[in-house]
Amino acid sequence: MISVRGLRKHYKVHKRPPGLKAAFRSLFHRDYTTVKAVDGISFEIHPGERVGFLGPNGAGKTTTLKVLSGLLHPSEGEVTVDGHVPRHREAAFLKKIMLVMGQKQQLLWDLPPAETFELNRAIYDVPPEQYKQTLDELVTLLELEELIQKPTRQLSLGERMKCELAAALIHRPKVLFLDEPTIGLDVSMQATMRTFIKSYNERHGATLILTSHYMDDVAALCPRVIVIDKGLLSYDGGLEALVQRVRPEKRVVFRLDQPVEAERLTPLGRVVSHEPTTAVLQVPPEAVSATISRALANLPVTDLTVENAPLEEVMSELFSENKARRAAAAEVGA
Repeated sequence: MISVRGLRKHYKVHKRPPGLKAAFRSLFHRDYTTVKAVDGISFEIHPGERVGFLGPNGAGKTTTLKVLSGLLHPSEGEVTVDGHVPRHREAAFLKKIMLVMGQKQQLLWDLPPAETFELNRAIYDVPPEQYKQTLDELVTLLELEELIQKPTRQLSLGERMKCELAAALIHRPKVLFLDEPTIGLDVSMQATMRTFIKSYNERHGATLILTSHYMDDVAALCPRVIVIDKGLLSYDGGLEALVQRVRPEKRVVFRLDQPVEAERLTPLGRVVSHEPTTAVLQVPPEAVSATISRALANLPVTDLTVENAPLEEVMSELFSENKARRAAAAEVGA
């Protein structure tokens, strides 16, 4: 469905020091530097896949999504989406995709969302019967009954985001590019959006690329992740495999029926956190069974769970490894 080969997107950026003298000089001579937003990444995504597209701020995620949706032209490389070259912006291609950006909106501010829905129906030439069926489905799944007739400016952020997503799906796109779709939403609304996005993917077989700094979004929606850092591909594979590679240790969470001193926990593993009746230990995978047995024999345990390391920690460590690798390569080059 999506094929990216050697994608590069470079920008020439004017740089000058502050001050009136520098500003006057820039009228006659400008110094430019090249910013490599994306620098030679390649990947393929098959129909119906849900893929997390991750990286730190400035990694090139949004730039890549804009290239895939045809908003930006690549500097180099080949990109196709369902057989179309995005930069050509063919009508058939535009009817197959939708880019949803959490910090941008398409809803008309002074009009109710229903007007935007109808406008999108006309733009994408959706047959009336299909439009009604799709709209009824979206209104039910997203609980929009009381929202779509209110002016957009009277809706809360969460309500607007639900309507934004509904507007994006009026034409039933085959490919969804979601850029921070849950940014600024409360925990309950994030869960609602995740459930709906997954349901849409399963109902219609849509292909999904998601960027998000909320790792709960990624864990809930994306079995596969593509990680880029400084415009370079850092990882492409299963989310679980990434966790096992970067942070194979397990977290054992013990709940206790009475307070326990930290000294009694230390022999069992590295103490990540300790409260009077809760303790979290980090142990190697092969030592989990032994740790649990010793804890049950020596501590007043009422409940326990075994978990992977938090995904936020996994990503932070991966980015740190990439940074150290770039620094070592720079020293060798120098």
